[in-house]
Amino acid sequence: MPYRLSVNGLIRVIRRPGFWFIVAVMILITIPYYGEEIVHPSFIYNIMTDLNLSRHAFERILYLAPIVWAGFLFGWRGSFITSLAALALMLPRAIAISQYPREALVETGAVFVLGNVLAISFYALRRERDNRLQLQAAHQQLQASEERYRELFENAHDAIWLHDLDGNFIAANRAAATLSGYSVEELSKMNVKSFLSEDSLRLAQQVGSRMLNNEPVEQPYEQRLLKRNGTEAIVQIASSLVLSKGNVVAFQHVARDISEQKRMQENLRYYLHEISRAQEEERKRISHELHDETVQALIALSRQLDAIASSESEMPQELRARLEKLWQQTNDIIGGVRRLSQDLRPAALDRLGLLAGLEWLASETTRYSGIETSVKVIGEQRRLPEEVELVLFRVTQEALRNVWRHSGASKSEIAIEFAGGKTRITVSDNGKGFTLPEKMGDLPRNGKLGLAGMEERARLLGGVLTIQSHPGEGTSVTIEIPEPSTTGSP
Repeated sequence: MPYRLSVNGLIRVIRRPGFWFIVAVMILITIPYYGEEIVHPSFIYNIMTDLNLSRHAFERILYLAPIVWAGFLFGWRGSFITSLAALALMLPRAIAISQYPREALVETGAVFVLGNVLAISFYALRRERDNRLQLQAAHQQLQASEERYRELFENAHDAIWLHDLDGNFIAANRAAATLSGYSVEELSKMNVKSFLSEDSLRLAQQVGSRMLNNEPVEQPYEQRLLKRNGTEAIVQIASSLVLSKGNVVAFQHVARDISEQKRMQENLRYYLHEISRAQEEERKRISHELHDETVQALIALSRQLDAIASSESEMPQELRARLEKLWQQTNDIIGGVRRLSQDLRPAALDRLGLLAGLEWLASETTRYSGIETSVKVIGEQRRLPEEVELVLFRVTQEALRNVWRHSGASKSEIAIEFAGGKTRITVSDNGKGFTLPEKMGDLPRNGKLGLAGMEERARLLGGVLTIQSHPGEGTSVTIEIPEPSTTGSP
């Protein structure tokens, strides 16, 4: 391979016009150098006379021209090879023909050495010029890049600012000025602590410390900034370190104001919360009406049928059988309405709390679906706010309904854990499982409306719903709600 490269390089050199120009000059110098009969023009003789040079000494000096030119075109290697060629052309005359061989050899050696020195010098000057031109071009490109960055920085839609390790502003764009309410000039004289509450400052210090220690930081993250007019802006920030010679000198932040978006989300959560509350109130009202009115009316009808069937001793047997059948159907309807009433709003949940409601739910699931369902309690049992217990109950109810309808399981378990700062319920089964979508947001699109509703209920209370399932390995649905003291209305 190296041989091929050298051959290719030689071919490229031979194809260059400069190579043939040097060859031609060498030939034009060599012909009169050996041809005594050739007479130089008079102006050349005048030059030789003025310089006090002999003819052949002058001709030897002329060999410097192709040597230097070769160095200029092909670098020091080209000048060295050309000087060797010139040496080969000068030596025969200096040794065998010249009347003064010692002087001729000295002149030949001087031409060889001086030619290489001049060629290397010119080559170095050329390289320096090229490097200077490259530096100028790089400087121009850097200036153009800085101008483009400055333009992007100044005109960016997101707020961008830099501050040193002490929090003093170094630079800020117009969007940062708009966000804060201060001008860019005013920001340049301020410290980031002016825009942060105690909680926000603590978060900023934690993020900065983790970044300086090369620890992972989840980005972007939410931060709250105090504006000039005293209002608070909620921003989504991505932070990065600014390095100089390998040392951290500043932080850069890119922030987007999401205050309006957060307000819309909070309003949406509030509306969903009110809708859920209204639904539960309607369920409760219907449940009470079914229990207090419909069931009681059906019980009265059942007793009347029983009384009619018992009082008429001479009643035909066929009619008596029909009345007894109607009586039985009425009792079945009473049982169904009672189950519907309990399903809408279990009395145990309102009277005895979440754990009693879950135990009732497990027994009802076992009775009507045939799926053996048990309840396991972890930690010290405690009552939770009515709203929290209701959400946990509804999510568990929906999860068990999915087990009954879709899993094909023979066993399921409700595990409720009262841990420090949170309450967790896990509903697991040994059914056929299913393939989960990549994101929870894809559940409605995949037809998992029940799971999507459960996830929404959990978010209304600041909780998290997680689902684990694989085909053939069952399903596990977990809802985790924060400590009641940290759980507020949306």
